[in-house]
Amino acid sequence: MSFTGVYTAIITPFKDGAVDYASLEKLIEMQVEGGVDGIVAVGTTGESPTLNVKEHTEVIKYIIDKAAKRVKVVAGTGGNSTSEAIELTVKAFNNGADGSLQVTPYYNKPTQEGLFQHFTAISDAAPELPIILYNVPGRSATGIDISTVARLAENPNIPAIKEAGGSVDRVSQIKQACDITILSGDDALTLPMISVGAEGVISVISNVMPKEMVQLVKYANEMNMKEAKALHTKLYPLMNDLFIESNPIPAKTLLAEMGLCGDEFRLPLTNINPANFEVLKASAVKAGLIL
Repeated sequence: MSFTGVYTAIITPFKDGAVDYASLEKLIEMQVEGGVDGIVAVGTTGESPTLNVKEHTEVIKYIIDKAAKRVKVVAGTGGNSTSEAIELTVKAFNNGADGSLQVTPYYNKPTQEGLFQHFTAISDAAPELPIILYNVPGRSATGIDISTVARLAENPNIPAIKEAGGSVDRVSQIKQACDITILSGDDALTLPMISVGAEGVISVISNVMPKEMVQLVKYANEMNMKEAKALHTKLYPLMNDLFIESNPIPAKTLLAEMGLCGDEFRLPLTNINPANFEVLKASAVKAGLIL
């Protein structure tokens, strides 16, 4: 299975301390109507660290069921415990996920050999579920070396990698080393990454502007750089300000302003600072978002 285009790292809405499934259904429909290629369920943007294993599995299954094969669903089932990642991944596969996003184990800082064995063990446990590697050293403290990406790319069950290390040069390095689909992990780097070989994005901004992000990636993949640059320039301030505080605080705040969910978070995440909200709101309006 190929993974190209726009995949929305969807938020997880809460209400009175529980998952708000009514709002989640609205958000799923918005993504389908927006023309995205897929939804990433319970990734970082979905506040995965604060969901227990039961909630984690239930939210992924709910998204799979509601998406109903209209878009692909990639399950965020990574972890810094290989056994827990395997448990979550097998459950996602049994529930019908189209792929699994596997973050680099965080906090315990494995070696490159440890990373290779970690991802391989997960692949072996669910050999029919494609894995998208997730390189995000800013959150995990450990990056996947190019040589390790190349080793893992030899596994036919690992067809893609999400690159969120902030380096466009990594795309070229990976392309020189192996054949693997690259997805940008930073909205603001989507256009430059596609220009040198990436094929899409796992996006945060598409939570609030899915149609626009789909159009940007379409222009970029068609090498229509005039239109792609114009749309990138329009969206760029919001792409940046969606990280004015830790993701997903700004994205969920905007969705709440749009009336699509509440602005409830689970600690240690908290509601946005009022001054930062004014900056975020101004960028959203400038990008064309109606609040």
